Amino acid sequence: MKAAVVVGARPNFMKAAPLMREFGTRDGIEAFLVHTGQHYDQNMSRIFFDDLNLPRPDIYLGIGSGTHAVQTAGVMVEFERVVKKEQPDLIIVVGDVNSTLACSLVGAKQHIPVAHVEAGLRSFDKRMPEEINRMVTDILSDFCFTTSPEAEYNLKREGVGTERIFFVGNIMIDSLKSYLEKSEESSILEDLGLSGNDYILVTLHRPSNVDDPDQFRALFEVLARLAETHPVVFPMHPRTRKVMEKAGIKDDGNSDFRIIQPVGYLDFLKGMKNARLVITDSGGIQEETTVLGVPCLTVRDNTERPITVQMGTNTLVGTRAEDLYPAAMEVLEAEVGDYDIPPLWDGRTAVRIADIIEEAFDDE
Repeated sequence: MKAAVVVGARPNFMKAAPLMREFGTRDGIEAFLVHTGQHYDQNMSRIFFDDLNLPRPDIYLGIGSGTHAVQTAGVMVEFERVVKKEQPDLIIVVGDVNSTLACSLVGAKQHIPVAHVEAGLRSFDKRMPEEINRMVTDILSDFCFTTSPEAEYNLKREGVGTERIFFVGNIMIDSLKSYLEKSEESSILEDLGLSGNDYILVTLHRPSNVDDPDQFRALFEVLARLAETHPVVFPMHPRTRKVMEKAGIKDDGNSDFRIIQPVGYLDFLKGMKNARLVITDSGGIQEETTVLGVPCLTVRDNTERPITVQMGTNTLVGTRAEDLYPAAMEVLEAEVGDYDIPPLWDGRTAVRIADIIEEAFDDE
């Protein structure tokens, strides 16, 4: 059978890499990689392909940035052309970006089965565009591959039949486990003059945190205050940097508050593994820190990954800047607490997915 594997933005690459690697070992699956081009520059995309040993995309759509409507429509138009030419038997989408939604819509309308990797995650906050993308994609998908038990409950509650739901574990952890040892070769900590694990790693990019200049300024001031006691490293998303510049937010010159360019997967993995604390609004980082046993404060009011709070090292602190500083200091002054790794977060999710796909198409 012939499968189109779709990626569009950085979080997708870590999920597609294990799949492409596993599919390459199977005689029964011919997979080709489609990159829609939501993120495609040296720091935000290409370097991740290099780090993850992902093959260069077989097809690159070059959509670029734009409003949600423009981006989604652009992907649909171009991906429909790919589908008509390549005639895949299955379309595999990952995560929750606009490309995920767009390509699942094309697949459904062309009557081609769709598989969604990371199905069933819900924040229950429709103000997040990712939540809408997830919900629509899951309804359209013939294979809903889930990361955790509560995802099955979410899907059933929305009318997805049990026969379409497959609990396979977390594909992100496949990449983490595959590249953890290799990440030790990274010189990122030496390059930044960091030693030990006494620093704070930060990522912030969600509109709720960075689009409002007053909100971002308040969070930025908290990070600067934390840097007075612990070095803070902030690989800043280009979108966040633009907001910072437009709002006139200035770096106060503290050498322990390091705003750097986005880094590759291996550099980031090493930085995350050795951090004393991670502050983020990212979904995937909540999962990775849980497996690494690194305390994580999530600057959001909700999470589509509640298992990282229930079992792992993640804490939701909300988006009020005044709550972030005491929460961070509490973590920094305490020992790392007990935590568990969720079931099937074992690095073999891609194997389970490939087994299910092979079996399904062998039966046809």
